[in-house]
Amino acid sequence: MPSSSPASAIPTAALTGLVLAGGRGQRMGGVDKGLQHLHGQPLAAHVLARLAPQVSALAISANRNHDVYAELGAPWYAQVIADTLPDYPGPLAGLLAGLRVAGTEWLLSAPCDSPWLPADLGARLAAAVRAQNTLIATATTVNAAGEVSLHPVFALVHTSLAGDLAAFLDAGERKVRAWYARHTAAEVVFADERAFYNVNSLQELAELDRA
Repeated sequence: MPSSSPASAIPTAALTGLVLAGGRGQRMGGVDKGLQHLHGQPLAAHVLARLAPQVSALAISANRNHDVYAELGAPWYAQVIADTLPDYPGPLAGLLAGLRVAGTEWLLSAPCDSPWLPADLGARLAAAVRAQNTLIATATTVNAAGEVSLHPVFALVHTSLAGDLAAFLDAGERKVRAWYARHTAAEVVFADERAFYNVNSLQELAELDRA
């Protein structure tokens, strides 16, 4: 994978990418969302391809079909990891698993259902944590009407926060933004809303596939 661009305040070598694919897929009828196809490739494959140039290593958070995800990640040697908590507790559990296995200082996460994530996601979030001296940075978008949308699972998180996140989850907490609120998190505004589009239903996916 290539080194980071001069715009990045943190070298690519310090980043591990994490594709969050461990959900129930309830809005898709319970299917494994990351393995549903768009233009001939699983959604997770699109995300892996987008993340790969931005990081030095990759991991996939998945709670089923590990063999399939392992094959999917093989071109980038992505390891497949499962939640350590039962019953699909949400994206924070996947993030925790990623923080624990990352061999780098930082973890860059993205959901498996956002095939057009920004090519400069890592560089811009990295620049924000350095500029604002934080351990977390997340993405937001603002539309033409000035309405702000938060995209909290597109995040850069320092791996030193694994212990704090484990304690938060052990206390029964599950909300991503509630955990971020325990820390100072930088928010980076991206202009392209489409880059953060996430597929929520099989019908939506079929319509995109035909487009």
